[in-house]
Amino acid sequence: MRLGSRVAAGLVLVGLAVGGSLALAPLQHATLAQANAEGTPATVRQVPQSESQLKLSFAPVVASVAPSVVNVYATRIEQQAASPFASDPFFQRFFGGRQFQSRPRESRSLGSGVIVEASGVILTNRHVIEGATDVRIALHDGREFAVDIVVEDAQTDLAILRVREPGSATFSAISFANSDDLLVGDLVLAIGNPFGVGQTVTSGIVSALARTGVESSDYEFFIQTDAAINPGNSGGALVDLEGRLVGINTAIYSQTGGSVGIGFAIPANMARLVADAGVAGGEIVRPWFGAKMQAVTADIATSLGMPAPHGALITEVAPGGPAERAGFASGDVILSVDGVAVDDPSAFNFRLATKPIDSQTLLERLRGGSTETIAFTVQTAPAAGADNVAAITGNSRFSGTTVRQLDPALAEAKDLPYDAEGVLVTAVEPGSAAEQMGLRVDDIILSLNDLPMDTAQAFSTTASQRVRTWQIIMQREGRILRSIVSG
Repeated sequence: MRLGSRVAAGLVLVGLAVGGSLALAPLQHATLAQANAEGTPATVRQVPQSESQLKLSFAPVVASVAPSVVNVYATRIEQQAASPFASDPFFQRFFGGRQFQSRPRESRSLGSGVIVEASGVILTNRHVIEGATDVRIALHDGREFAVDIVVEDAQTDLAILRVREPGSATFSAISFANSDDLLVGDLVLAIGNPFGVGQTVTSGIVSALARTGVESSDYEFFIQTDAAINPGNSGGALVDLEGRLVGINTAIYSQTGGSVGIGFAIPANMARLVADAGVAGGEIVRPWFGAKMQAVTADIATSLGMPAPHGALITEVAPGGPAERAGFASGDVILSVDGVAVDDPSAFNFRLATKPIDSQTLLERLRGGSTETIAFTVQTAPAAGADNVAAITGNSRFSGTTVRQLDPALAEAKDLPYDAEGVLVTAVEPGSAAEQMGLRVDDIILSLNDLPMDTAQAFSTTASQRVRTWQIIMQREGRILRSIVSG
């Protein structure tokens, strides 16, 4: 079972890898997107209106969806901690001076997944298979297959698996719903493998939409449901009554680790982007806005003359980035994306992330007390050119190090100021001289022997030299470190 770090009022966020009378009048609702954009009803939903309707069953929906939901079994090799007495002199003398070191041991975790392509492509949560050395799936009918990990996306906590040797096997792929059409109160079913007992179906409603502050992923915009979700449900399907995927079950709030009716799912519109990338076998390409934002508080709303606190307040704009080119500036508030209101930066990031690259989207902006609509072209962050990357090889103290020159997009991704200087360590080869020296991925090297490392070329030229001593100044996890190592 994977425990998250968010704790509120005694509740712990748990990632789910294991390990009276009825109103008879029809209820009319608008879809979330259309209601925001037009203010008019668009979809009609009805409560049961007769005794015969109350006796209707979810069984047909389950029968159509169950073959698309799989159990996921992930195996990891972990180092077993040595005895706490291993370094005690008496203990070592008693055992003849033998050294007691940690031993590798095998651990297994359970989760769920959803088949999204008939050739054997499965969507699941990244935390279900993270660090796994072997992953297998079991179908609804008991057949098992080894799978390869195709995509691991830490930003969404999603992963794509592909059946390694499908042979003549056929797979039932689920269809995606437009998760923006969900309304609070809609009936949903959760299907997964809780506690490893086997495929299980639970029912509930959509309790809330656009939940943020749930996990530390980059795209927080969860569907909340009271359908019972437990450890082992991670990566399983949340479906509507038409048997379409509306979300990927991901986490719960719980005091005990079991379901208390507060579960969260990643919306299908975000999951579809990762699934499409996995089916195509390519990398995930996301939009980049090029601005830092914060939520609009009640005090900020009052100072800006807003009737209520909502929207994403721009606090800093990346020089030369898409936002600056579109005319956005610090102090602007983005109120909606294509007519759909955004409550905070997380909502804006989600909405923008689901837009196709090179498409145009309409952003409603508040500036100086008046609003206007800006046509914004969705763009990606600039790729790192060959001149912005350096890899050190050969007989060098930094051999095995790959660095990338900081630019505004990379600085934003690493939560650094847009004008941050230095080169970012992007890779350290296992067993290399750089690893033995103690370099880590995400270290920012600021200077070597008092020479500023402001470009990848400067690092390549300097780090390839043979010198007696290296004076290194770098930034690690927000702290400035100074060290001297032999050449």
